[in-house]
Amino acid sequence: MIDDHAPSGAVGNTALANAARSGSPEPFARSQARTESSGLTGKLRVFAVYAGAALGPLGGGVVAPMLPQMAHSLNASMSATMLSVTAYFVPFALVQLVSGTAGERWGRRRTVLGSYLVYLIASLLGAVAPNIALLLVVRAVMGTANAFISPLLLSGLADMVPPHRLSRSVGLLASCQAAGQSLSPLLGGVAAAANWRWAFVGVAVAAGLLALSPPPGGARPGAQAPRLRPLVNARMGLLSVAAFVSYFGAAGLPFLVSLHAEEHLSVRPELTGVALLGFGLTGLLLGTSWGSLSDRFGGRLCGGIAAALGAVLVALTGSTHSLPALVLCWTGAGVAYSMLNVSLQNLTVREVPSNRGGALSAVSAFRFGGAAVAPIALLPLYHAVPSLSFVVGGGSLLLASAGLAALRSPSTAEQTTGP
Repeated sequence: MIDDHAPSGAVGNTALANAARSGSPEPFARSQARTESSGLTGKLRVFAVYAGAALGPLGGGVVAPMLPQMAHSLNASMSATMLSVTAYFVPFALVQLVSGTAGERWGRRRTVLGSYLVYLIASLLGAVAPNIALLLVVRAVMGTANAFISPLLLSGLADMVPPHRLSRSVGLLASCQAAGQSLSPLLGGVAAAANWRWAFVGVAVAAGLLALSPPPGGARPGAQAPRLRPLVNARMGLLSVAAFVSYFGAAGLPFLVSLHAEEHLSVRPELTGVALLGFGLTGLLLGTSWGSLSDRFGGRLCGGIAAALGAVLVALTGSTHSLPALVLCWTGAGVAYSMLNVSLQNLTVREVPSNRGGALSAVSAFRFGGAAVAPIALLPLYHAVPSLSFVVGGGSLLLASAGLAALRSPSTAEQTTGP
């Protein structure tokens, strides 16, 4: 195994042994979590973690196909209704800077359970919202609640599966996230054809069922409380930059690809969504394979290659002159992005063993920050020189390649230092 996975290998075992000798309950809690996950109830808990990973992207993106119906029903302008997407993802990104650390302190089980219930209540309020103002508040609450769910699910998964299965499990979780992202337009479209409010009811039901099986992890008060300080270092900085450009230069560009398809290739709007579908489906189909590959060759190498390949394919997407060529390039970019995403999550989940949730949420905050910045930075460039916007967006992925190449394996001393 490549040494950038050291925390779950020899170094990780040393850390657990040292923590055990020092009387820290954390390694024993992890062992107990894995034991509890071995029976039928435990398997259901692991399944709930994977299903929960799909809830965030599903609830976040479900409104996109329903915007015209929502605007008409709420007597709101389209621009105001479009804020329902922003209202979800902005707090989701910002709150993740601290939500993982806070959740680890309060206890994963308690935090995720409470967040699911908040998500459920907010979704039901969204289903009966009489005006756009209340709906925007509801969406902000949903995004905030999800900021406490997503990172803690992956952090809990790391304690629930054996170390040798972690990379593949992270890949499967990434596939579930991609499934939620891919299915959200379908659920929203079906609801829009009947009544958009049913989409919020469906999301609420899902949150209620998931609340029945939160991930393990009790409160860690006093000396055992995870701290923010270990998250502030050069390695975390490099991972955060790579996460930022992964969305800025790839996953956050469907709007740019849609414009190119409709304005330069004369593709009908109803076909544009189909043309873009391959990007998300590759993540759904290949996540576990990328997890195994990352485990074998290391996240640094796999992620660096994927970022470089993605840079080329995104740039080529903006120069395509036919629909088949666009589909081929954009789907290929999805293959590269999914491999980069799994590699980054595999590296991050091992980066700060004493505060996994904090590390995952902090890096995720930068990831979604990239999605928020992409339209602001690239849309004016697209209107000036369309193909150049794809070159700049895709080219930013080379920063991820450079950052991962500069990432060095932490020393044993660093990994055995407690919180």
